[in-house]
Amino acid sequence: MPAITAELKRALVHLPESEKDKLLLKLVGKDAMLVERLEFELIEHGQTVDERRMTIREFIDRTARLKQDSAGWIMMDMRTISGYITRHLKVTKDKYGEVELGLYMLNSFFEEQPDKLRTYNTRTDKCAQYIAKRADQVLKKMLKLDADYHIEFMDDMNLLLGRLYENCPAHYARQLGIPKNL
Repeated sequence: MPAITAELKRALVHLPESEKDKLLLKLVGKDAMLVERLEFELIEHGQTVDERRMTIREFIDRTARLKQDSAGWIMMDMRTISGYITRHLKVTKDKYGEVELGLYMLNSFFEEQPDKLRTYNTRTDKCAQYIAKRADQVLKKMLKLDADYHIEFMDDMNLLLGRLYENCPAHYARQLGIPKNL
C-alpha cells in the first residue's frame, strides 16, 4: 500500500465535506471486514457480542457432529471454524470470546470425534499437530487475559489439556511444552 505524503494529507483535509463523505464511503465499501466492524460498532453499538458468540457456538456444534471420514477432514473443519473465530475477534475485539470459542471448538471435536482423534498414525499426524498448536495458542491467549477470567476457563482448559495427552496430539503437545494441567 503506498504511503500518503504530507502534501496529499493536507489536500485531503481541505476537501469539502461532501467530497470527503463520498471518498470515505467509497473506501469503506471496498473492505468487507471494515464494513462489518463499523456495523458492529456504529449500528449494533457493540451489544451483539453474545449473539455473535452463540452463532459461532452453534456452527461448532453442527460441524463437530458431522461424521467425518478422516482426521484430515476434521482438521479442515477446525480451520474453517478458526477463521470464523478470528473474524469475530477482528470485528468485535472480543478476546474473552476468542478464548472461549477456541476452547469450545477443541473440546467439542474431542467429544464428537473421539475415534478419529485417539491414536497417532500417519493419517492423524497433521491434525494432531494442528490441534496441539491451536491448544497452545488458546492457552497463551487465556493466560494473557485478566487473572479473574482464568478461573472461568480452568475446568475447560484442564479437560482439553488432559485430552491432548490422552489422544493423538500428545507428541506435539510435549514438543510445544504444553502443561498436562493448570
